[in-house]
Amino acid sequence: MKKKVLITGGHGMLGTLIRGKLKDRKWAGEVLAPTSAECDLRDQSATHALFRAAKPAIVIHCAGNVGGIGYAKDHPGDFFYDNLMVGINALHASHEVGVEKFVGIGSVCAYPEFAPIPLKEETLWDGYPQEVNAPYGIAKKAMLVAGQTYREQYGFHAIHLLLVNLYGPGDKFDPVRSHVIAALIRKFSEAVEKNEAAVTLWGDGTPTREFLFAGDAAEAIVLATERYDEPGPVNIGSGQEISIKDLAALIARETGYKGKIVWDTSKPNGQPRRCLDTTKAKEKFGFIATVPLQEGIKQTVAWYREHHATKR
Repeated sequence: MKKKVLITGGHGMLGTLIRGKLKDRKWAGEVLAPTSAECDLRDQSATHALFRAAKPAIVIHCAGNVGGIGYAKDHPGDFFYDNLMVGINALHASHEVGVEKFVGIGSVCAYPEFAPIPLKEETLWDGYPQEVNAPYGIAKKAMLVAGQTYREQYGFHAIHLLLVNLYGPGDKFDPVRSHVIAALIRKFSEAVEKNEAAVTLWGDGTPTREFLFAGDAAEAIVLATERYDEPGPVNIGSGQEISIKDLAALIARETGYKGKIVWDTSKPNGQPRRCLDTTKAKEKFGFIATVPLQEGIKQTVAWYREHHATKR
């Protein structure tokens, strides 16, 4: 019997890719992807009304208020409230209407600032997140705890996946809200178009990050939906670490930028290191990332040029 799936945030980069993946799954029936205009998930009554009317068997919760380090720094209250409310409301409504499985999409931002690298799921509660990431990360951790307690008290099937930074075709290239790879692609591409001699980037370039191609992330989420049903969170990433300085150099090459890169050390670096131990995802539901960073960036640059770059 085919199962109806509801995806919150189903029109973003990740949600769109999940919808595409589900078309090839024989078990997936109708896939619903309500927009934020159709339902504000911060509103509990509106969320419950949507879920009662939809009667999904599976909910994949991707919706959230997201952005890069600058936007997060300027909007900590919004990040905490919005992400807390949409997560708890979606999970509680799922329980109330008898959803069979709730897949919560969490974040690497939930990890302690100075947790040992590679980050392992059992260290998630060993300290406080990096201060800029904390409002978003703690809101996501609250959804994890909610899922675990609902499983314990009600037998509700909720799982929680901890994703690293995503990128890929269809990403947001907004200069204020984009994440690091999209932001760098836009910066360097515009510098090439304007023949600028220098590009200024935040921090000193020493922090490391891990990035996952969005298509790989979508596959991981669908695999977990099919094969994983335990209370513990699971890391979803590529397992490959790169410094921001090396990332910037890579994106500069792919965009054809040959000028100088200047580091503004008055701006925050963010968390010193991020790299996940992805052993559990491989063991529990067979996920291994397949798209190398350089290839993924090449595809993303090509998509940006086609859809966003200034036409000469």
